[in-house]
Amino acid sequence: MNRTTPMPAIVDRDAFQAELDALRVREKAHTREGDAIAAARRRLPMVEVDAGIELTGPDGPVSLLDAFEGRRQLIAYYFMWYPGRPAAEQCEGCTWITGQVTELSYLHSRDITYAVLCQGPFEESMRYRDFMGWRLPWYSAQAAAPALLAGRRVGMFHLVCYLRDGDRVFETYWTTGRGAEVMDYSYALMDRTVYGRQEPWEDSPPGWPQGCSYTRTAAGEPGWPPAQRPAGRPIAQWSRLSAGRSDDLGPAGSHG
Repeated sequence: MNRTTPMPAIVDRDAFQAELDALRVREKAHTREGDAIAAARRRLPMVEVDAGIELTGPDGPVSLLDAFEGRRQLIAYYFMWYPGRPAAEQCEGCTWITGQVTELSYLHSRDITYAVLCQGPFEESMRYRDFMGWRLPWYSAQAAAPALLAGRRVGMFHLVCYLRDGDRVFETYWTTGRGAEVMDYSYALMDRTVYGRQEPWEDSPPGWPQGCSYTRTAAGEPGWPPAQRPAGRPIAQWSRLSAGRSDDLGPAGSHG
């Protein structure tokens, strides 16, 4: 953006407030509809899954039931993975979403555990977790994903909710794609700004900046055209490199 980037029309305070009041009616309707959808979500039926299906954690094999950490509910994010690829080539979408989830105490207060079930090998993906500085519960679901996702596309991120009843586990909800934006606050805040997310798919006035590339940039650039995404890396990685961390995910790599 620069000083020649188009801007909204300039009006007086009364005209601005009138337009905002009209929009607020739609915002409130949107909020109420969201509440109604959440109420319907709470009334969905559920399906039983194998509580003993094996994941890999820091101490070796664990069951899906173990991942609940004794709580009644589990929210699992299935992190996409590209085996053998360096950090720069890992999924920018999964990196963006996972980086938003930092404070788990509010979930824990409602008897909910949150965990990442990575679709790649444990040791390699754990090095990526450490490179990013995340402290979320992390497991490999590389072998378990086909059974857990039950016909859904393996190799794509999913957000799945589970309920535990004693030693039995049930799946109560799942979503993918933009449904996982519920984990994010950055885009929600961008949506309140005049230029929005600055991505090509958005319905914006002519001339509005729309050159950003879905959470991936090249060094020193605020945004990057989608056709040149391979030149960049997930946005959140740049600060980790600046802090001196190595993004080598190989067995001998330093990830401190």
